Amino acid sequence: MDRQGGLHNVVRQELVARQLADQLAGRTGLRVLDVGCGQATQALRLARAGHLVTGLDPDPVTLGAAQAALAAEPAEVRDRVRLLSGDGNQCGRWFGPRSFDVVLCHGVLMYLADPDPLLASLARILAPDGLLSLLVRNADALAMRAGLAGDWRGALTAFDSTRYTNRLGLPARADRLADLEVTLGELAVPVRQWYGVRVFTDGMPDAAAPVDGRQLAQLLDAEERAGHEEPYRRVAALLHVVGAK
Repeated sequence: MDRQGGLHNVVRQELVARQLADQLAGRTGLRVLDVGCGQATQALRLARAGHLVTGLDPDPVTLGAAQAALAAEPAEVRDRVRLLSGDGNQCGRWFGPRSFDVVLCHGVLMYLADPDPLLASLARILAPDGLLSLLVRNADALAMRAGLAGDWRGALTAFDSTRYTNRLGLPARADRLADLEVTLGELAVPVRQWYGVRVFTDGMPDAAAPVDGRQLAQLLDAEERAGHEEPYRRVAALLHVVGAK
């Protein structure tokens, strides 16, 4: 598997899709903005479900992959999606207040020194009763990866930090659930639900995806259950936090 199709990404994308489906059950035709849409995995899933999706990404290579994936979709799906080059900091300029019913911001906050301005911008363009979906690195579990790998020095350092180096070798930042709850409450988008993502598989090699479809299905079901239940979800590598306006 390549970087985008490896085990970690498969688990992340499938769990987030299931969790979003729970939150959007019974609703269709929603206006969705996907900030940092990447290869448009979630954007295309939502478009297939009947939603109108705008994907935004600043990286031309990634956006090109998203455009190629979109081109392979049926016409009725392509008609529901538009892909734009740009980052979330431009949302306030491009989109007016209450422009979207759902805003996704997955894997973006970890690259921002201060996420609050972007969160404020996203809250502004969210319509009443809208949902804000955030996927962030879990700062309260930063020591897990290093500890399970036997890197004791790294684990000890991680206990008191929100900084880490991700699998791409890039410096990044993690968020604490309690801090997000305060920030989203102040923005009038209080947390409605939150999930853990990659409780069991974060420390596994990315190329270790089960070759048997039944085994992969069991893995995903186990991850899904852990992501909903205490105490497992609190030690997940990622947090999927959903706020409601």
